[in-house]
Amino acid sequence: MKPFKPWLSFPDLLRRLRDRGLAVENQAAALDYMERIGYYRLSGYWYPLRKIDSAASTAQGKPVRADTFEPGSRFEDVVRLYVFDKKLRLLALDALERIEMAVRVDVAHLLGEVDPLAHENPACLHGNFTKQIQTRGKDKGKTQHQVWLDKYRGQVHGARKTPFVAHHLQQYGGLPIWVAIEVWDFGMLSKLFSGMKFADQQTIAAIYGAPDGQAFARWLRSLNFIRNVAAHHSRLWNINVLELSPVPTGWPLMNNARPFFYFCLMQQLVHVICPNSSWGERVKSLLGDEFPRGANPTLSLSDLGVFDGWDEWDLWTQK
Repeated sequence: MKPFKPWLSFPDLLRRLRDRGLAVENQAAALDYMERIGYYRLSGYWYPLRKIDSAASTAQGKPVRADTFEPGSRFEDVVRLYVFDKKLRLLALDALERIEMAVRVDVAHLLGEVDPLAHENPACLHGNFTKQIQTRGKDKGKTQHQVWLDKYRGQVHGARKTPFVAHHLQQYGGLPIWVAIEVWDFGMLSKLFSGMKFADQQTIAAIYGAPDGQAFARWLRSLNFIRNVAAHHSRLWNINVLELSPVPTGWPLMNNARPFFYFCLMQQLVHVICPNSSWGERVKSLLGDEFPRGANPTLSLSDLGVFDGWDEWDLWTQK
């Protein structure tokens, strides 16, 4: 194990950045940003400005970044990139809140007609979800539904003093699905949708123009990944998405391991949920006007997954 790097004061950290070639035009402002945002968090935004070490590579053959910066790299552009990413995260959360609320209602309305406690009733869900026992990991010996119910009951317990939860527990001994959705998070919604019967999945997927129910289940898992990144204030703009969804047939060729593809999915879903929403225009404005393009040739929206002509695609021009 390597020893931890030594603690340095903010002025010393800023001096080190300048020594490595990062231009700092306003030292007082730079120190203020470092003190409010943190050196380590900002390091993710100056990482793309660091030179490639042509003499080194990882065991997988990937290039290694040197400590020194590309010529023309400025602290000001690091901050602009950080602010751009913050606005991108807020746009993601805006869309994902609408999507989560709408799909929750769709699930509750469809399953609730069969049984008010459909989320707890294995007969209302798919057998793979309710009967297959997991054979490894921390949930060994349980079905996916049992694992989901454990988390759900934990959520209900944590919210037991909330008026609407307390009322239903006292009066009815449980929460019908149209009430239960109010204690689910996006991950719980995604997992329960994956456990629904195929016909029920298909019914909801058709509302949003997804190819089929299984594809829509993957969309929800991917969007939950984006939601978690954004909600935890992590860097989003060039992150590698770990929960991948396939690019739908008929869409332009794009990188489904980068966030922009998932912003396209959000745009499709938001247009169904809120046809008059300005969300898509706000995304176009942010990408067109506020990314620090031209400040340094190493900074490019291609790392977000954007492709040429995206803003002329009918997905982004529909009214």
